[in-house]
Amino acid sequence: MIDGPYKLPEGWRWVRLGEACQINPRRPRLDVNPTAEVTFVPMSAVDAELGIIYTPEIKPFSAVKTGYTYFEENDVLFAKITPCMENGKSAVARGLLNNIGFGSTEFHVLRPIDSVLSEWIWLYVRKKDFRESARAAFRGGVGQQRVPAEFLQEACIPLPPLNEQRRIVAKVEMLMEQVREARRLRQKAVEDADRLWQSVLADTFPCPGTDLPPNWRWVRLGEICEYKTGIWGPEASDPKLGFPIVRSTEIDGMFIRPEKASIREIPRSRLGAYALKSGDILVNKSSGSPRLVGWPALFEGSKDGRIYLFSNFMLRLRVKESVLMSHFLLYYLHSPIARSIYLGAQDTTSGLRNLRVRDFMNQSIPLAPFNEQQGLITHLERTHKNIKSLMDGQAQFGAELQRLEQSILDSAFKGEL
Repeated sequence: MIDGPYKLPEGWRWVRLGEACQINPRRPRLDVNPTAEVTFVPMSAVDAELGIIYTPEIKPFSAVKTGYTYFEENDVLFAKITPCMENGKSAVARGLLNNIGFGSTEFHVLRPIDSVLSEWIWLYVRKKDFRESARAAFRGGVGQQRVPAEFLQEACIPLPPLNEQRRIVAKVEMLMEQVREARRLRQKAVEDADRLWQSVLADTFPCPGTDLPPNWRWVRLGEICEYKTGIWGPEASDPKLGFPIVRSTEIDGMFIRPEKASIREIPRSRLGAYALKSGDILVNKSSGSPRLVGWPALFEGSKDGRIYLFSNFMLRLRVKESVLMSHFLLYYLHSPIARSIYLGAQDTTSGLRNLRVRDFMNQSIPLAPFNEQQGLITHLERTHKNIKSLMDGQAQFGAELQRLEQSILDSAFKGEL
């Protein structure tokens, strides 16, 4: 028994996590037919919010028997790499074919001893303060930092008798089910708000094959704006030598938030071609998610006076200001018809989805007379502001649910449930 950070109820004790479970237990000799099907769990199969394995894969034993993490029924999987660990990727392995499974090498495996429930371990490693301590123990370079097994061995955990564990886990599950239902309703509200916005855009912009309003015309995107792909270069170690590069991670909804753009060392002779100016639209060229490929966002200008460039994985659209307003194009590119076009203008390479730029630029868009565009923009800005207010409220509700979940876990491990 060891001393912990707070006093426990009578009959409880503090132990090291390495005493309550085996950390990354050694794989036994497996007598399995090479063609036998086994459960495979990539990191993407674990839902960070719910803490469940929701999309496991089935693979032949011969394909996974080496080079992957081995685990068994009721083991706890804990993501060790950033940002998966901070996001809460952990789960109890259940329903495994032949009671064994394989998965990402970025999982630690925690196998509880007989007097400890898997759910007790799993709930504890989901606690925010535990994950913050794990983050403080990271090792490795930036972007490849991992929780060392030694941290898990030495971390302390409160341990009540087995019957008390069962009672508390059941109580937590009942409370968490209510949290999950609230999350489901929140998600439905977010989806309803998005559908409302898409309906507004669909009513604003005509579809190909339909009659255009008076004085509107169909034009190719390449006729009314020029495009350019971004710059490629090594990151500079000294920010004073370089310039901020906008990437897809700086996209926030329909707009670019460049404050956290990375710094790269770029010769000044190349700035003119790649410098952004207010009104430029950046389109995401590559992503693992089809939905994000072709996603457009508006650069509204530099608030800090710095010159911003854009990365090779972005496509810059610069409108011909005499015929087209940037916001008009931005709203159109977010409409259902435009989204269906850029979803169809994609190829897959090495697991990534990539935008076919030529097809994207050849799409036809409905162009309103210049003097009508501002009225449409004003209407859409007002509508979007109202819908965004609804979605921001749901985001705040989501944060409150996260705090509630952590409060439940804190109470559980202090014996207050």
